Amino acid sequence: MSNEPEQTTEPAHRGAATPRHGRQKRRAGVVFPAIAGVLTMAVVLSGGYAAYAYNQLSDGVTIVNAITGNKDKKDDVDGKAQNILLVGDDHRPENATPEQMAELSTTSDGGATNTDTMIVLHINADGSQATMISFPRDSYVDIPDVGKGKLNSAFYYGTLNGGGDTGGAKMLIKTIENLSGLQIDHYVRVSLLGFYQVVKELGPVQVCLNQATSDPYSGVDLPAGKSSLNAKEALSFVRQRHGLPNGDLDRNVRQQYFLSQEARKVTSAGTLLNPVKMGNILKAVGGSIQTDTNLVDLASQMRNLRPGNIQSATIPTLGTPTIYVNGSALSIVEVDTVGLPAFVQGLVGEPEAYTKAGRAQPANTSLTVLNGSGVEGAATSAGQVLTARGFQVAPAGSSPTTKVTQVQYPAGQESQAKAVASAVPGAVPVRTSAVAGVTLVLGTDGKTAKPIATEPTAGASTPAAGGSASKPTKQPAKEPTPKSTDVHNYGTEGTCIN
Repeated sequence: MSNEPEQTTEPAHRGAATPRHGRQKRRAGVVFPAIAGVLTMAVVLSGGYAAYAYNQLSDGVTIVNAITGNKDKKDDVDGKAQNILLVGDDHRPENATPEQMAELSTTSDGGATNTDTMIVLHINADGSQATMISFPRDSYVDIPDVGKGKLNSAFYYGTLNGGGDTGGAKMLIKTIENLSGLQIDHYVRVSLLGFYQVVKELGPVQVCLNQATSDPYSGVDLPAGKSSLNAKEALSFVRQRHGLPNGDLDRNVRQQYFLSQEARKVTSAGTLLNPVKMGNILKAVGGSIQTDTNLVDLASQMRNLRPGNIQSATIPTLGTPTIYVNGSALSIVEVDTVGLPAFVQGLVGEPEAYTKAGRAQPANTSLTVLNGSGVEGAATSAGQVLTARGFQVAPAGSSPTTKVTQVQYPAGQESQAKAVASAVPGAVPVRTSAVAGVTLVLGTDGKTAKPIATEPTAGASTPAAGGSASKPTKQPAKEPTPKSTDVHNYGTEGTCIN
């Protein structure tokens, strides 16, 4: 897939045209190692060795002011849970030697600033469970003050006009927050060289494939079954996208899986009981990281987390079409932007305010119904059913296609949203600042409003609600069906992937 950040539907408003970043020399895709190192610190801290961990990590860590201002509690959908944006890029540090570049099977790239791995690590309030949510680098999204562009270019645009790494981090965080509905609490970024050094210190990491794979572009060549990967082989493994059915989407699976197996290796007795190895791993992590916070403080929030309690998911997408921007072909990942907040909330759980809210009466509930199902007349039909049930329903409207039927609502209208959700079985309630009032968005999952009486009388057909509801007409699908990577737990022993 193309990786050109200058490909936007509107001109970049933050600076000059984007350089090519020596793309002939680049190899895309780097997985993020810091979760393994931070998890190591968490285990160390649980044993009371905070000072030791701090000393090992303090050298080389760069603090960037990526998280600024007070969080808006009104729009914080997951309360006391923590969201850490883990970013991996393939820039080559200035201090990397030619020998190190050779080990990485690459050369200097002139300072590329695109981010090729973006994972939000969501940690629940007590720190015992976590979910890695991957955001494909080629996701075509709205970048603030720029326009439509690939997600991996957001960092670059933030660096313009003197923004530097701090500006890049802020722009990427804002883009992902707008896209997902999550608020980012912390930020950690690592380089290609950092990944390599961590895996090199850790030693061979075992992976398992259901079928053999070979890709001359990334250099991966592995048989079916178990394989032990050294650092160079690990780079090839997490870079692979050619030869995989879903390209970059399957590469996300590679990255999630390797992170989980890497974390298992880090927390094994053979690593934790080896002070030399553990110290070298912590030094490798500390020497290659940019973050907004003290890593020891961050690790202390994760001390109860273990690899078996880390699940993995990828945001829902609508396909990988080729579009044309300024006359040039561009291959992208089309994100199910409407359904994404519902998908995220399904992972993080309902906001506490919604759980505690009572259900409003239909007569006291106003709403709008939008059709994102691809079925003509679906919103009008659902609106008529809801009107018959006593709701105050505005004229129907349309929405981009989405998979999940959802009840969107702003903070403060939990009771009204709960009333609508009770009338639409299976709809996902989603708190979002994107709507001013309760909004029912119909998806391709077929969920819709149900009349009060749904059981037909023997020998009679079911009457339309209120005697006026019209039956929607099925139309040929005009857009690809949304899909997402299923939620998996790759941290358990013996897990294999395709």
